[in-house]
Amino acid sequence: MSLKLGGKNMRIKYAINDSPFGRLLVGATEQGICMVSLGDVDESLIKALHLEFPKAELEADQAGLKERVGIILDYLSGSQPDFDLPVDIRTTPFRLKVYEALKAIPYGKTCSYEEIAQAIGSPKAVRAVGGACANNPVALVIPCHRVVRKDGSLGGYRWGLGRKEKLLEMERTAPVD
Repeated sequence: MSLKLGGKNMRIKYAINDSPFGRLLVGATEQGICMVSLGDVDESLIKALHLEFPKAELEADQAGLKERVGIILDYLSGSQPDFDLPVDIRTTPFRLKVYEALKAIPYGKTCSYEEIAQAIGSPKAVRAVGGACANNPVALVIPCHRVVRKDGSLGGYRWGLGRKEKLLEMERTAPVD
């Protein structure tokens, strides 16, 4: 996976599908996926996409995103533990380091916010790591759900603690080839 720093006005195509974790929105530019979100109501997911990219031209495109959405749905069903999709995200250099460290957490495993801070060479930046996770625009592709508190409790999750708990359970119990 290559993460990059983006940010110009853009055209975003998106698709919304049912998933085992609620409704799934996948948004993508020509360069890669720019947003993955989970929710209960399509309108809320589209509104969040618009808020994240207020100057972008948005276009629904179920057919054009079918393959990428299918890969994420396979992951959510437990049949695709590893996947690597191109992403196109706007972020800071610090968050980029965090996201690269998150991608290194193996499927079915967790790390603490503190461990991530140490891994990126900023051991005192535990709260900033939490902030990067909370603002991760491409959930699942960058697996921020695999980060937990030092004591093993879940901490937070942008898409709800119930979903985080269910994702971690799915990863722990899914058969891995």
